Amino acid sequence: MLMPKWGLSMREGVLVEWLVDEGAEIAVGDEIMEVETDKIASAVEAADAGILRRRVGDAGETYPVRALLGVLAPPEVGDDDIDAYIAAYEVPADEGEDEDAAAQYEFVDTAAGRLRFARRGDDGPTLVLIHGFGGDLDNWLFNIDALAQKARVFALDLPGHGQSTKQLADPSLAGLAGVLQAFLDAVEIETAHLVGHSMGAAVAARLAGDAPDRVQSLSLIAAAGLGPEINADYIDGFVAAESRRELKPVLLDLFADSELVSRGMVDDLLKYKRIDGVSEALGALAESLFAGGTQQNLLAGQIAELGLPTLVIWGKEDRVIPAAHAQNAGAARVEQIDCAGHMVQMEQASRVNELILEHVLG
Repeated sequence: MLMPKWGLSMREGVLVEWLVDEGAEIAVGDEIMEVETDKIASAVEAADAGILRRRVGDAGETYPVRALLGVLAPPEVGDDDIDAYIAAYEVPADEGEDEDAAAQYEFVDTAAGRLRFARRGDDGPTLVLIHGFGGDLDNWLFNIDALAQKARVFALDLPGHGQSTKQLADPSLAGLAGVLQAFLDAVEIETAHLVGHSMGAAVAARLAGDAPDRVQSLSLIAAAGLGPEINADYIDGFVAAESRRELKPVLLDLFADSELVSRGMVDDLLKYKRIDGVSEALGALAESLFAGGTQQNLLAGQIAELGLPTLVIWGKEDRVIPAAHAQNAGAARVEQIDCAGHMVQMEQASRVNELILEHVLG
């Protein structure tokens, strides 16, 4: 069991606590420990099955990526052998990782301005991941590498977000769909399976209506556009927040588990919100898409008419957009997931990844 690597920029993490005792039988997918990075705190799931013979890492300590934190072994392996393995283990060097990160976080000039994006995977269907309001491509931290095991995956920062241009010429949903189409053109993607979260799901659905020949399927996660209701206090609070004290309570609405809102997450978002042009971009989007605390673009009928293969995923404890909106998606496959809120792709990443791959691979 090693310190995981979540995203290209992660170099270390804090082992917050162990969730299992030594001697426990571990199955693949069991939550074994809590880890916190500078971006998020999350449970680590076991990649292998076995008996936890030794907890090497100590709760509260910081470890580099791929540091040895625990040892799984069958009963016939002796304690002396385990001790020898622990003593001999060396954390692999990060040779080339900075170069890899630079190569995979790319920028492209489009008709909508300069956009940052990431790409993973060499084979399989092409997936394009579109984040939500106030997010960026790091919202797919727990998804992009897993999906790239069986697909070519792209994730972008929309204008006004992440490290893309902060100029937002047209804050309407049609304008954002135009940005997505310009991105597809710039990176030479003819057709793709679109995976959108929240506002990004509405962008994906709008592009499917505007340019159906470019879209092979839709995976809509906690989607905007399927009903009029939205948590206006969240939208207004996110736009207005200027301090940790103001922003953290707003971010708690994103997760079923409030412990996932780390100090690093709050600080990163505050840094983003203080960049020139961000406040104006977020305000323009909020006014265009969610004026009066109501969603202005209702797309359920359009999605049904398209007849595209459509998957709708929702966290049952979503406090931003009601999970009941999932039922408005007509003939779409609907999956509502326990113990997850609006950021279901982060809270229940393994299940979300599994559903998306099932959907696009058939």
